Amino acid sequence: MTLEQTASEQATETPSDRHILTGTLFRKRSSRVKLSETPPLPKPEPVRRPAKVARMLALAHHLQGAIDRGLVADRAAVARKLGLTRARVTQLLDLLLLAPDLQQAVLALDAVDGAEPMSERALRVVVHAGTWVEQRKAWTRSAPLSSTRRHVGSCEPLI
Repeated sequence: MTLEQTASEQATETPSDRHILTGTLFRKRSSRVKLSETPPLPKPEPVRRPAKVARMLALAHHLQGAIDRGLVADRAAVARKLGLTRARVTQLLDLLLLAPDLQQAVLALDAVDGAEPMSERALRVVVHAGTWVEQRKAWTRSAPLSSTRRHVGSCEPLI
């Protein structure tokens, strides 16, 4: 197609061949730019659920409670019943060595849209830091930036 043919085709276009959009235009997200007269849908609310480390800590409390009540003889029996190794059960129950205020902070953590705020491995580093004072120092170095950090070391409830 030559330039002359293109120019002649444009000259023969009628106004009814064109659609002129008026009013407010909204851009649709896609590989190509598309305009629409309707506004885009609002973003969905973020999906929140308890963080994995919070669920592991809650499980550790549940398992220790079962041992304390005599429902299960010991850690080895827990491992056999759950199909876990004794080492894994020990890892879970070691989370109970965490300072009480840090346990509250961990239990308050949320995973937002699937993004975990802290890994279990990072929490285990905090647990094995030593005394509760040293654990709090390790927490401030490795904990997620969240509203729970400001409550660490205080005696008031997190809620």
